[in-house]
Amino acid sequence: MTETRLDLRGLVCPLPALKTRKALQRLEPGDLLQVECTDPKAAVDIPHLVEETGDLLQEQTSDGDTITFVIRRQGG
Repeated sequence: MTETRLDLRGLVCPLPALKTRKALQRLEPGDLLQVECTDPKAAVDIPHLVEETGDLLQEQTSDGDTITFVIRRQGG
């Protein structure tokens, strides 16, 4: 199992969701992806993306302007 960090701070919709999707496709099942965003729309877009891909959103936190997501890649 590996953990990958993706710094998407400063990017605006739709780039955070697109880059998150691409990063998830490169991971193996069980791997973790930590995504940091500053676009408020990511708080809606990334959870929807994770639901669509069938992966697991383990954590979503907000610290000031930064929203952090921890996503576990599921099978396939």
